[in-house]
Amino acid sequence: MPLHMTKIAYRSGSVENLRKWVEAGTEAHMTTRYLPKRHEEMVGGSLYWIIEHALVARSEILGFEQRGDGRWTIRLAPKLILVHPKAKRAHQGWRYLADKDAPADLAAGEVAGDVLPGKMVRELSKLGLV
Repeated sequence: MPLHMTKIAYRSGSVENLRKWVEAGTEAHMTTRYLPKRHEEMVGGSLYWIIEHALVARSEILGFEQRGDGRWTIRLAPKLILVHPKAKRAHQGWRYLADKDAPADLAAGEVAGDVLPGKMVRELSKLGLV
């Protein structure tokens, strides 16, 4: 099973803006300062995007390439896949996400509706309602 990672989509502000960026070309590129130590396990996994304290979508990780300035490019497939929203605390940079902890994809034609505010999702999760 591949390893995944989470990252805040801090510049996008919405799933639609994130979709426009991810699906704009043949690949989406995201830059990170450090190569994840477990990067080999992550190829074929996904980068799960956090918007408003919830995991809302994912992009497949195609690979990692070092740039001339010493930073790393994370190569992503040009497709954004919506997932069942899951509360996730904000963090800086990226974090690993095990396959067992990753939210399920939305089925074809399934609609998640509006993403609930992160605080509300956390409270509902504690009650076992989401």
